Amino acid sequence: MLNFSFANSTRIHFGEGQIKAIAKEIPTDAKVLLLYGGGSIKSNGIYDQLTAVLVNHSVVEFSGIEPNPSYETLMKAQPLITEHQVDYILAVGGGSVIDGAKFIAAAACYEGDDPWDIIAKGQRIKAALSIGAVLTLPATGSESNTGSVVTRDGHKGAFASQHVRPKFAVLDPTVTLSLSDRQIGNGVVDAFVHTVEQYLTYSVNAKVQDRFAEGLLETLIEEGPKALTPATKNDIAVRANIMWAASLALNGLIGAGVPQDWTTHMIGHELTAAHGIDHARTLSIMLPAVLKIRREVKRDKLLQYAARVWAIDTTDEEAAIDKAIAATEGFFIAMGMPIRLADIKLGQEHIDTLLNNLVQHGMVKLGEQGAVTPEISRQILETAL
Repeated sequence: MLNFSFANSTRIHFGEGQIKAIAKEIPTDAKVLLLYGGGSIKSNGIYDQLTAVLVNHSVVEFSGIEPNPSYETLMKAQPLITEHQVDYILAVGGGSVIDGAKFIAAAACYEGDDPWDIIAKGQRIKAALSIGAVLTLPATGSESNTGSVVTRDGHKGAFASQHVRPKFAVLDPTVTLSLSDRQIGNGVVDAFVHTVEQYLTYSVNAKVQDRFAEGLLETLIEEGPKALTPATKNDIAVRANIMWAASLALNGLIGAGVPQDWTTHMIGHELTAAHGIDHARTLSIMLPAVLKIRREVKRDKLLQYAARVWAIDTTDEEAAIDKAIAATEGFFIAMGMPIRLADIKLGQEHIDTLLNNLVQHGMVKLGEQGAVTPEISRQILETAL
C-alpha cells in the first residue's frame, strides 16, 4: 500500500427528510446564496422544503448552472455575492451544480486578477466561502470531496482544494425518484467508472481499498438496473444504495494509498467539450477501449476484477479478461448507455481533433504510470469506434 494522508470532514445527513438538518448546519446570521440548475427543484418539491427550512436565514438565489458548468455562467454569481455580502453557498443539485459552487466559492475569495488562473495556472486557493450541498443526482461524489470541473472555451479544467470541500451534505434518496432514466443511467455509470479508475490499475496489496471498491462495483451492478425496471424503480432502498455507493466512490476513501488511472475521464472530457456528449456516456464508451488497450499492464487487477466482481471462473486468463470486459459492456448497455463512438455518431474523422485537443491541454502522459501517450490514446479512440 502506498503512503497516504486521509481526512473527510463533510458531515453527511442521509435519509428521507434530512433536509431539515440544514437549519442547524448554516448559521442563522449567514448570508446564503442558494445555487441550483435548471429549476427542477421547483417542480419536485425540494425548493418548497428549502424555503421552509431557511425561513430564518437571509437568502439570495442564483440559478441556471448547466451540465459541465461554464466559467462564464459561474462568474455571473460574483456580483450577487458582493452586493449581498454572501458568506455561505448552498448548492442544490447534482455534480455540476456542486462543482460550480466550489468554483464560485473560491473565486469570491481569490486575490488575483483572473479566477480562471485557479484552473489554468493551478493557483493555490487560500480561502473560499463555506459550502453546503443538497444532492439531487447521485453520480460524482462532489458533495463530499475537494474536486471540481469547470468548462471554458471548449476545455474542461479541474482543480481541488480542501477549502472547497462542503461542510455538510444532505443525501435524501427520495429526491431521486423524479430523475429520468437517462439521468439514472448516467449517475450509476459515472460512479462505476470513478471506482474503476481507482481500482483497475496495478496491485500495491491494498486489500481494504480493493474490497471496498469491489463492494461498490457489485452494489452498482446489482442495484443500477433495478432503478430502471418498472417494478423496482421506485424502491427507496434501491435508490439509497445507489446514492451512498456513488458518494463513497469518490470521497477519497477507496483512492487512499493506491495508484489511480483517470485515462478514461481525460479522453472523455474531450468528447464532452468537443461534441457536448453527456459526461457519463463518454465514460461508458471509453472505459472498455481503455481496458482492451491496457490489458497487459492491468492484467493482474483485471483477473481479480473478473473473479471477484463478475464471478468468472476459468483458468484461461485471456478468456477471463475478455469476459470481464464484455460483462462491463453488457452492464453499460443494461443501463441504457452507449459503448462505441458509432453509437453517438462519431467516427474516424473525429479522432485527430480529439487527439489534438488532448495534446493542447497537456494530456500526454495519462494513466497510473504516466505511460498513455497521444499515440496510445489514438489506439484507445480507434478501439472505441
